Amino acid sequence: MVTDLLQHSKRLTAPLTSGTVAVAGGARSGVAVACLLKRLGFDVMLSDVAVLSDASIKRLEANGVQWEQGGHSSQAMECDWLVVSPGVPTHSPITQAYLLADKPVVSELDVAYWQLRDHLHGGKVIAITGTNGKTTVTQWVSHIWSQADLAHRTGGNLGTPLSEILLDLMDNPVDGVMDVLLEVSSFQLDHIHLFHPDISILLNISEDHLDRYGDSMDAYTAAKARLVEHHTSGDILIYNIDDPRCAAIAAALHTRSPESEIYSFTLGSNDETTNKSDHGAHLDKSTDTLHIHIPHTDPFHMNTNDLALPGAHNQANGMAAALAAKSRHVKNEALKDALGHFEGVEHRLEHVATIDGVRYINDSKATNINAVWYALDSYQEPITLILGGRDKGNDYRLLDDQLRTKGRAIVAIGEASKTIMDELSGQVPDLVTAETMADAVREAKRLAKRGEIVLLSPGCSSFDMFENYEHRGNAFKEEVLSL
Repeated sequence: MVTDLLQHSKRLTAPLTSGTVAVAGGARSGVAVACLLKRLGFDVMLSDVAVLSDASIKRLEANGVQWEQGGHSSQAMECDWLVVSPGVPTHSPITQAYLLADKPVVSELDVAYWQLRDHLHGGKVIAITGTNGKTTVTQWVSHIWSQADLAHRTGGNLGTPLSEILLDLMDNPVDGVMDVLLEVSSFQLDHIHLFHPDISILLNISEDHLDRYGDSMDAYTAAKARLVEHHTSGDILIYNIDDPRCAAIAAALHTRSPESEIYSFTLGSNDETTNKSDHGAHLDKSTDTLHIHIPHTDPFHMNTNDLALPGAHNQANGMAAALAAKSRHVKNEALKDALGHFEGVEHRLEHVATIDGVRYINDSKATNINAVWYALDSYQEPITLILGGRDKGNDYRLLDDQLRTKGRAIVAIGEASKTIMDELSGQVPDLVTAETMADAVREAKRLAKRGEIVLLSPGCSSFDMFENYEHRGNAFKEEVLSL
Protein backbone atom coordinates (compact mmCIF):
# COMPACT_ATOMS: atom_id res chain seq x y z
CA MET A 1 0.00 0.00 0.00
CA VAL A 2 2.60 2.59 1.06
CA THR A 3 4.98 1.61 -1.73
CA ASP A 4 2.22 2.25 -4.26
CA LEU A 5 1.36 5.61 -2.72
CA LEU A 6 4.98 6.77 -2.85
CA GLN A 7 5.03 6.10 -6.59
CA HIS A 8 2.50 8.90 -7.08
CA SER A 9 5.00 11.49 -5.83
CA LYS A 10 6.43 13.68 -8.58
CA ARG A 11 10.13 12.80 -8.66
CA LEU A 12 12.45 15.79 -8.77
CA THR A 13 15.68 15.91 -10.72
CA ALA A 14 16.68 19.38 -9.48
CA PRO A 15 15.81 21.60 -6.51
CA LEU A 16 12.55 23.50 -6.69
CA THR A 17 13.08 27.26 -7.03
CA SER A 18 9.57 28.67 -7.09
CA GLY A 19 5.98 28.13 -6.06
CA THR A 20 3.98 28.30 -2.85
CA VAL A 21 5.01 25.80 -0.19
CA ALA A 22 3.08 24.14 2.62
CA VAL A 23 5.03 22.64 5.52
CA ALA A 24 3.14 19.92 7.39
CA GLY A 25 4.13 19.50 11.03
CA GLY A 26 5.14 22.15 13.54
CA ALA A 27 7.76 20.38 15.67
CA ARG A 28 11.49 21.06 15.39
CA SER A 29 11.99 19.90 11.81
CA GLY A 30 8.90 21.64 10.46
CA VAL A 31 9.64 24.97 12.08
CA ALA A 32 13.30 24.85 10.99
CA VAL A 33 12.52 24.06 7.35
CA ALA A 34 9.75 26.69 7.23
CA CYS A 35 12.22 29.32 8.44
CA LEU A 36 14.80 28.07 5.93
CA LEU A 37 12.34 28.27 3.03
CA LYS A 38 11.34 31.79 4.06
CA ARG A 39 15.01 32.74 4.20
CA LEU A 40 15.42 31.38 0.67
CA GLY A 41 12.58 33.58 -0.59
CA PHE A 42 9.69 31.13 -0.81
CA ASP A 43 6.06 31.90 0.00
CA VAL A 44 5.65 29.36 2.80
CA MET A 45 2.92 28.36 5.23
CA LEU A 46 3.31 25.97 8.17
CA SER A 47 0.26 23.90 9.08
CA ASP A 48 -0.27 21.45 11.94
CA VAL A 49 -3.27 19.43 13.07
CA ALA A 50 -2.07 19.83 16.68
CA VAL A 51 -1.47 22.94 18.77
CA LEU A 52 1.88 24.63 18.22
CA SER A 53 4.14 25.40 21.15
CA ASP A 54 4.59 29.02 22.19
CA ALA A 55 8.27 28.78 21.25
CA SER A 56 7.38 27.58 17.74
CA ILE A 57 4.87 30.35 17.20
CA LYS A 58 7.32 32.98 18.43
CA ARG A 59 10.02 31.77 16.06
CA LEU A 60 7.71 31.48 13.06
CA GLU A 61 6.41 35.01 13.57
CA ALA A 62 9.92 36.39 14.09
CA ASN A 63 10.82 34.93 10.69
CA GLY A 64 7.68 36.11 8.95
CA VAL A 65 6.29 32.61 8.38
CA GLN A 66 2.52 32.24 8.08
CA TRP A 67 1.19 29.44 10.32
CA GLU A 68 -1.97 27.67 11.41
CA GLN A 69 -2.82 25.03 13.99
CA GLY A 70 -5.66 22.66 14.82
CA GLY A 71 -6.11 21.42 11.26
CA HIS A 72 -5.18 22.01 7.62
CA SER A 73 -7.00 24.82 5.83
CA SER A 74 -7.80 24.86 2.12
CA GLN A 75 -4.86 27.23 1.66
CA ALA A 76 -2.45 24.67 3.14
CA MET A 77 -3.97 21.90 1.05
CA GLU A 78 -3.62 23.79 -2.24
CA CYS A 79 -0.03 25.03 -2.40
CA ASP A 80 2.27 24.10 -5.27
CA TRP A 81 4.28 21.62 -3.24
CA LEU A 82 4.46 20.11 0.24
CA VAL A 83 7.28 19.61 2.72
CA VAL A 84 6.60 16.93 5.33
CA SER A 85 8.11 16.68 8.78
CA PRO A 86 9.17 13.17 9.86
CA GLY A 87 6.16 12.90 12.17
CA VAL A 88 3.67 13.32 9.30
CA PRO A 89 2.93 9.92 7.71
CA THR A 90 2.37 9.20 4.05
CA HIS A 91 -1.21 8.15 4.78
CA SER A 92 -2.08 11.51 6.38
CA PRO A 93 -4.82 13.48 4.56
CA ILE A 94 -2.57 16.38 3.59
CA THR A 95 0.17 14.12 2.20
CA GLN A 96 -2.39 12.08 0.27
CA ALA A 97 -3.96 15.22 -1.18
CA TYR A 98 -0.65 16.32 -2.68
CA LEU A 99 0.31 12.87 -3.89
CA LEU A 100 -3.02 12.29 -5.61
CA ALA A 101 -2.80 15.76 -7.19
CA ASP A 102 0.62 14.76 -8.56
CA LYS A 103 2.31 17.61 -6.70
CA PRO A 104 5.79 17.21 -5.23
CA VAL A 105 6.01 15.93 -1.66
CA VAL A 106 9.46 16.48 -0.19
CA SER A 107 11.15 15.50 3.07
CA GLU A 108 12.61 18.23 5.30
CA LEU A 109 15.92 16.41 4.96
CA ASP A 110 15.85 16.75 1.18
CA VAL A 111 15.00 20.46 1.18
CA ALA A 112 17.92 21.25 3.48
CA TYR A 113 20.27 19.10 1.41
CA TRP A 114 19.56 21.17 -1.71
CA GLN A 115 21.65 24.07 -0.34
CA LEU A 116 23.98 22.19 1.99
CA ARG A 117 26.87 21.43 -0.39
CA ASP A 118 27.52 25.15 -0.93
CA HIS A 119 28.58 25.48 2.71
CA LEU A 120 30.78 22.39 3.22
CA HIS A 121 33.80 23.39 1.10
CA GLY A 122 34.36 19.84 -0.05
CA GLY A 123 33.31 18.22 3.21
CA LYS A 124 31.39 14.98 3.31
CA VAL A 125 27.83 14.07 4.29
CA ILE A 126 27.81 10.95 6.46
CA ALA A 127 24.35 9.42 7.03
CA ILE A 128 23.58 6.64 9.50
CA THR A 129 20.38 4.60 9.59
CA GLY A 130 19.10 1.33 11.05
CA THR A 131 16.29 0.12 13.25
CA ASN A 132 18.54 0.10 16.32
CA GLY A 133 21.79 1.79 17.23
CA LYS A 134 21.71 4.74 14.84
CA THR A 135 21.77 7.37 17.60
CA THR A 136 24.65 5.61 19.36
CA VAL A 137 26.67 5.29 16.16
CA THR A 138 25.99 8.88 15.09
CA GLN A 139 27.11 10.20 18.47
CA TRP A 140 30.09 7.84 18.49
CA VAL A 141 31.16 9.05 15.04
CA SER A 142 30.75 12.64 16.23
CA HIS A 143 32.96 11.85 19.22
CA ILE A 144 35.62 10.37 16.92
CA TRP A 145 35.51 13.46 14.70
CA SER A 146 35.98 15.67 17.77
CA GLN A 147 38.93 13.60 19.01
CA ALA A 148 40.47 13.78 15.54
CA ASP A 149 39.89 17.56 15.28
CA LEU A 150 37.73 17.20 12.17
CA ALA A 151 35.32 20.11 11.74
CA HIS A 152 31.74 18.82 11.71
CA ARG A 153 28.11 19.38 12.58
CA THR A 154 25.92 16.57 13.97
CA GLY A 155 22.15 16.28 13.71
CA GLY A 156 19.25 14.85 11.78
CA ASN A 157 16.83 12.54 13.55
CA LEU A 158 18.69 12.71 16.87
CA GLY A 159 17.85 16.33 17.67
CA THR A 160 19.09 19.10 15.38
CA PRO A 161 17.30 19.07 12.01
CA LEU A 162 19.45 19.42 8.91
CA SER A 163 17.56 22.64 8.13
CA GLU A 164 18.78 24.03 11.46
CA ILE A 165 22.36 23.04 10.67
CA LEU A 166 22.11 24.77 7.29
CA LEU A 167 20.68 27.96 8.80
CA ASP A 168 23.58 28.03 11.25
CA LEU A 169 26.13 27.57 8.46
CA MET A 170 24.47 30.38 6.51
CA ASP A 171 24.70 32.68 9.54
CA ASN A 172 28.16 31.50 10.61
CA PRO A 173 30.13 30.56 7.48
CA VAL A 174 33.16 28.31 7.86
CA ASP A 175 36.39 28.68 5.93
CA GLY A 176 37.61 25.09 5.83
CA VAL A 177 36.26 21.64 5.11
CA MET A 178 33.10 20.82 7.10
CA ASP A 179 31.59 17.35 7.44
CA VAL A 180 27.94 16.82 8.38
CA LEU A 181 27.02 13.72 10.40
CA LEU A 182 23.37 12.74 10.26
CA GLU A 183 21.18 10.19 11.97
CA VAL A 184 18.50 9.42 9.40
CA SER A 185 15.19 7.67 10.04
CA SER A 186 13.02 5.82 7.55
CA PHE A 187 10.43 8.60 7.94
CA GLN A 188 12.97 11.16 6.73
CA LEU A 189 13.84 8.96 3.75
CA ASP A 190 10.26 8.37 2.63
CA HIS A 191 10.09 11.49 0.48
CA ILE A 192 13.67 12.23 -0.52
CA HIS A 193 14.46 13.12 -4.11
CA LEU A 194 18.03 14.42 -4.25
CA PHE A 195 19.54 13.52 -0.84
CA HIS A 196 22.89 11.90 -1.57
CA PRO A 197 25.29 11.03 1.27
CA ASP A 198 28.95 10.49 0.51
CA ILE A 199 29.18 7.83 3.22
CA SER A 200 26.14 5.78 4.21
CA ILE A 201 26.01 3.43 7.21
CA LEU A 202 23.33 0.75 7.31
CA LEU A 203 23.29 -0.92 10.74
CA ASN A 204 20.36 -3.34 10.82
CA ILE A 205 16.72 -3.68 9.79
CA SER A 206 14.14 -5.38 12.02
CA GLU A 207 10.42 -4.96 12.68
CA ASP A 208 9.50 -1.45 13.79
CA HIS A 209 7.13 1.33 12.73
CA LEU A 210 5.15 -1.08 10.58
CA ASP A 211 2.01 0.95 11.26
CA ARG A 212 3.58 3.58 8.96
CA TYR A 213 4.31 1.01 6.25
CA GLY A 214 1.07 -0.91 5.83
CA ASP A 215 2.38 -3.71 8.11
CA SER A 216 4.88 -4.50 5.36
CA MET A 217 8.52 -5.27 6.16
CA ASP A 218 9.25 -4.95 2.44
CA ALA A 219 7.97 -1.36 2.43
CA TYR A 220 9.92 -0.51 5.58
CA THR A 221 13.08 -2.06 4.13
CA ALA A 222 12.56 -0.17 0.88
CA ALA A 223 12.45 3.08 2.85
CA LYS A 224 15.78 2.27 4.48
CA ALA A 225 17.25 1.31 1.09
CA ARG A 226 16.61 4.82 -0.21
CA LEU A 227 19.67 5.92 1.77
CA VAL A 228 21.86 4.65 -1.09
CA GLU A 229 19.47 5.46 -3.92
CA HIS A 230 21.92 7.91 -5.51
CA HIS A 231 25.20 6.18 -4.63
CA THR A 232 27.68 5.95 -7.46
CA SER A 233 31.45 6.03 -8.06
CA GLY A 234 33.36 7.35 -5.06
CA ASP A 235 30.49 6.94 -2.61
CA ILE A 236 30.86 4.53 0.31
CA LEU A 237 28.36 2.14 1.86
CA ILE A 238 29.20 0.59 5.24
CA TYR A 239 26.78 -2.20 6.09
CA ASN A 240 26.06 -5.09 8.45
CA ILE A 241 26.62 -8.25 6.44
CA ASP A 242 25.13 -10.33 9.28
CA ASP A 243 21.73 -8.73 8.62
CA PRO A 244 20.07 -10.33 5.56
CA ARG A 245 18.10 -7.22 4.62
CA CYS A 246 21.18 -5.00 4.82
CA ALA A 247 23.15 -7.55 2.81
CA ALA A 248 20.43 -7.59 0.13
CA ILE A 249 20.54 -3.79 -0.16
CA ALA A 250 24.33 -3.88 -0.51
CA ALA A 251 24.13 -6.60 -3.16
CA ALA A 252 21.55 -4.61 -5.13
CA LEU A 253 23.76 -1.52 -4.95
CA HIS A 254 26.76 -3.48 -6.20
CA THR A 255 24.71 -4.76 -9.15
CA ARG A 256 23.44 -1.27 -9.99
CA SER A 257 26.66 0.60 -9.31
CA PRO A 258 29.72 -1.72 -9.28
CA GLU A 259 32.00 1.31 -8.91
CA SER A 260 30.56 2.19 -5.49
CA GLU A 261 32.78 1.36 -2.53
CA ILE A 262 31.07 -1.16 -0.23
CA TYR A 263 32.55 -2.24 3.10
CA SER A 264 30.95 -4.79 5.39
CA PHE A 265 31.26 -5.39 9.11
CA THR A 266 30.48 -8.67 10.86
CA LEU A 267 30.51 -10.23 14.30
CA GLY A 268 31.49 -13.51 12.72
CA SER A 269 28.26 -15.32 11.91
CA ASN A 270 29.19 -15.75 8.25
CA ASP A 271 31.85 -17.92 6.64
CA GLU A 272 35.55 -17.44 7.24
CA THR A 273 36.15 -15.84 3.85
CA THR A 274 33.57 -13.14 4.51
CA ASN A 275 34.72 -12.61 8.09
CA LYS A 276 38.28 -11.93 7.01
CA SER A 277 37.58 -9.81 3.97
CA ASP A 278 40.39 -7.41 3.10
CA HIS A 279 37.90 -4.56 2.84
CA GLY A 280 35.77 -4.08 5.92
CA ALA A 281 35.69 -5.07 9.57
CA HIS A 282 35.36 -8.35 11.41
CA LEU A 283 35.64 -9.78 14.90
CA ASP A 284 38.24 -12.46 15.61
CA LYS A 285 36.48 -14.34 18.40
CA SER A 286 39.56 -16.35 19.33
CA THR A 287 41.35 -13.18 20.47
CA ASP A 288 38.35 -10.85 21.01
CA THR A 289 39.91 -8.45 18.54
CA LEU A 290 38.23 -6.14 16.05
CA HIS A 291 40.06 -5.83 12.72
CA ILE A 292 39.31 -2.90 10.40
CA HIS A 293 40.86 -2.39 6.99
CA ILE A 294 39.91 -0.44 3.90
CA PRO A 295 42.11 0.45 0.92
CA HIS A 296 44.77 3.16 1.23
CA THR A 297 44.64 3.24 5.05
CA ASP A 298 46.61 1.56 7.81
CA PRO A 299 44.89 -1.51 9.29
CA PHE A 300 43.32 -0.97 12.71
CA HIS A 301 43.02 -3.52 15.52
CA MET A 302 41.40 -3.21 18.94
CA ASN A 303 40.49 -5.63 21.72
CA THR A 304 36.76 -5.63 22.44
CA ASN A 305 37.47 -5.27 26.17
CA ASP A 306 38.82 -1.79 25.42
CA LEU A 307 35.58 -0.56 23.83
CA ALA A 308 33.72 2.04 25.87
CA LEU A 309 30.28 0.42 25.52
CA PRO A 310 29.24 -3.12 26.51
CA GLY A 311 27.52 -5.81 24.46
CA ALA A 312 27.97 -7.53 21.12
CA HIS A 313 25.73 -4.98 19.40
CA ASN A 314 28.15 -2.23 20.47
CA GLN A 315 31.02 -4.21 18.99
CA ALA A 316 29.12 -4.00 15.71
CA ASN A 317 28.37 -0.31 16.30
CA GLY A 318 32.04 0.33 17.02
CA MET A 319 33.11 -1.38 13.80
CA ALA A 320 30.65 0.72 11.79
CA ALA A 321 31.94 3.92 13.39
CA ALA A 322 35.56 2.84 12.86
CA LEU A 323 34.99 2.12 9.18
CA ALA A 324 33.54 5.61 8.71
CA ALA A 325 36.54 7.08 10.52
CA LYS A 326 39.07 5.15 8.44
CA SER A 327 37.29 6.25 5.29
CA ARG A 328 38.06 9.83 6.38
CA HIS A 329 41.65 8.87 7.22
CA VAL A 330 41.37 9.30 10.97
CA LYS A 331 44.65 8.24 12.55
CA ASN A 332 44.67 5.01 14.53
CA GLU A 333 45.73 6.64 17.79
CA ALA A 334 42.82 9.09 17.77
CA LEU A 335 40.40 6.36 16.69
CA LYS A 336 41.43 3.98 19.46
CA ASP A 337 41.12 6.70 22.08
CA ALA A 338 37.66 7.70 20.84
CA LEU A 339 36.36 4.12 20.68
CA GLY A 340 37.61 3.51 24.19
CA HIS A 341 36.41 6.74 25.81
CA PHE A 342 32.82 7.44 24.84
CA GLU A 343 30.09 8.04 27.40
CA GLY A 344 27.30 6.73 25.22
CA VAL A 345 23.86 8.18 24.61
CA GLU A 346 21.37 9.30 27.23
CA HIS A 347 18.50 6.81 27.62
CA ARG A 348 20.50 4.06 25.90
CA LEU A 349 21.97 1.60 28.45
CA GLU A 350 22.61 4.60 30.68
CA HIS A 351 23.86 3.80 34.19
CA VAL A 352 21.70 5.76 36.64
CA ALA A 353 22.82 4.58 40.08
CA THR A 354 23.89 1.62 42.19
CA ILE A 355 21.69 1.26 45.26
CA ASP A 356 22.11 -1.51 47.85
CA GLY A 357 24.31 -3.37 45.40
CA VAL A 358 21.74 -3.22 42.55
CA ARG A 359 22.60 -1.38 39.32
CA TYR A 360 19.79 0.66 37.71
CA ILE A 361 20.05 1.04 33.92
CA ASN A 362 17.96 3.41 31.77
CA ASP A 363 17.33 2.08 28.26
CA SER A 364 14.16 4.05 27.57
CA LYS A 365 15.21 4.53 23.94
CA ALA A 366 14.57 0.80 23.36
CA THR A 367 11.19 1.10 21.64
CA ASN A 368 11.14 -2.27 19.86
CA ILE A 369 11.74 -5.87 20.90
CA ASN A 370 14.98 -6.21 18.99
CA ALA A 371 16.43 -3.34 21.03
CA VAL A 372 15.32 -5.03 24.27
CA TRP A 373 17.01 -8.26 23.15
CA TYR A 374 20.28 -6.38 22.59
CA ALA A 375 19.96 -4.69 25.99
CA LEU A 376 19.49 -8.03 27.75
CA ASP A 377 22.39 -9.47 25.77
CA SER A 378 24.69 -6.74 27.12
CA TYR A 379 24.69 -8.12 30.66
CA GLN A 380 25.40 -11.45 32.36
CA GLU A 381 23.88 -10.64 35.76
CA PRO A 382 20.25 -11.52 36.67
CA ILE A 383 17.92 -8.77 35.46
CA THR A 384 14.64 -7.34 36.66
CA LEU A 385 13.17 -5.90 33.46
CA ILE A 386 10.68 -3.01 33.32
CA LEU A 387 8.87 -3.69 30.05
CA GLY A 388 5.87 -2.17 28.29
CA GLY A 389 4.11 0.94 27.07
CA ARG A 390 2.03 1.36 23.92
CA ASP A 391 2.30 -1.89 21.99
CA LYS A 392 3.32 -1.81 18.31
CA GLY A 393 2.35 -5.39 17.52
CA ASN A 394 5.32 -6.83 19.41
CA ASP A 395 6.04 -10.52 19.77
CA TYR A 396 7.43 -10.57 23.32
CA ARG A 397 8.22 -14.27 23.02
CA LEU A 398 11.28 -13.31 21.00
CA LEU A 399 12.81 -12.50 24.41
CA ASP A 400 12.29 -16.04 25.75
CA ASP A 401 15.88 -17.26 25.41
CA GLN A 402 17.35 -14.18 27.07
CA LEU A 403 14.78 -14.21 29.87
CA ARG A 404 15.25 -17.90 30.64
CA THR A 405 19.00 -17.46 31.11
CA LYS A 406 19.13 -14.14 32.99
CA GLY A 407 15.58 -12.94 33.71
CA ARG A 408 15.02 -12.42 37.45
CA ALA A 409 11.66 -10.66 37.14
CA ILE A 410 9.50 -8.57 34.82
CA VAL A 411 7.55 -5.47 35.82
CA ALA A 412 4.99 -4.83 33.07
CA ILE A 413 3.75 -1.27 32.53
CA GLY A 414 1.38 0.58 30.25
CA GLU A 415 -1.17 -0.57 27.71
CA ALA A 416 0.94 -3.61 26.80
CA SER A 417 0.83 -5.05 30.33
CA LYS A 418 -1.81 -7.70 29.65
CA THR A 419 -0.12 -8.90 26.46
CA ILE A 420 3.23 -9.11 28.27
CA MET A 421 1.65 -11.08 31.11
CA ASP A 422 0.03 -13.48 28.63
CA GLU A 423 3.07 -14.03 26.39
CA LEU A 424 5.83 -14.18 29.02
CA SER A 425 4.09 -16.10 31.78
CA GLY A 426 6.48 -18.71 33.15
CA GLN A 427 9.62 -17.23 31.62
CA VAL A 428 10.82 -15.56 34.85
CA PRO A 429 10.30 -16.33 38.57
CA ASP A 430 8.27 -13.14 39.13
CA LEU A 431 5.96 -11.34 36.70
CA VAL A 432 4.06 -8.33 38.07
CA THR A 433 2.38 -5.16 36.79
CA ALA A 434 2.67 -1.52 37.83
CA GLU A 435 0.41 1.44 37.10
CA THR A 436 3.04 4.20 37.27
CA MET A 437 6.79 4.55 36.86
CA ALA A 438 7.08 5.17 40.59
CA ASP A 439 5.29 1.89 41.28
CA ALA A 440 7.44 0.09 38.71
CA VAL A 441 10.70 1.26 40.28
CA ARG A 442 9.52 0.33 43.77
CA GLU A 443 8.45 -3.13 42.58
CA ALA A 444 11.78 -3.61 40.83
CA LYS A 445 13.64 -2.59 44.00
CA ARG A 446 11.64 -5.15 45.98
CA LEU A 447 12.39 -7.94 43.51
CA ALA A 448 16.05 -7.32 42.65
CA LYS A 449 18.86 -8.68 44.81
CA ARG A 450 22.37 -7.42 45.49
CA GLY A 451 24.64 -7.97 42.49
CA GLU A 452 21.70 -7.84 40.04
CA ILE A 453 20.41 -5.25 37.57
CA VAL A 454 17.15 -3.32 37.21
CA LEU A 455 16.75 -2.49 33.52
CA LEU A 456 14.18 -0.14 32.01
CA SER A 457 14.02 -1.37 28.42
CA PRO A 458 10.36 -0.96 27.45
CA GLY A 459 10.24 -2.31 23.88
CA CYS A 460 7.21 -0.09 23.25
CA SER A 461 6.44 3.51 22.40
CA SER A 462 5.94 5.84 25.34
CA PHE A 463 2.83 7.72 24.33
CA ASP A 464 0.36 5.94 26.60
CA MET A 465 2.04 7.35 29.72
CA PHE A 466 4.66 9.89 28.62
CA GLU A 467 5.34 12.61 26.05
CA ASN A 468 8.27 10.70 24.51
CA TYR A 469 11.00 8.24 25.40
CA GLU A 470 13.09 11.04 26.97
CA HIS A 471 10.24 11.91 29.33
CA ARG A 472 9.91 8.22 30.23
CA GLY A 473 13.63 7.82 30.84
CA ASN A 474 13.82 10.96 32.95
CA ALA A 475 10.87 9.76 35.04
CA PHE A 476 12.69 6.48 35.63
CA LYS A 477 15.86 8.29 36.67
CA GLU A 478 13.98 10.59 39.03
CA GLU A 479 12.29 7.65 40.73
CA VAL A 480 15.53 5.70 41.05
CA LEU A 481 17.38 8.65 42.55
CA SER A 482 14.57 9.15 45.05
CA LEU A 483 14.85 5.58 46.43
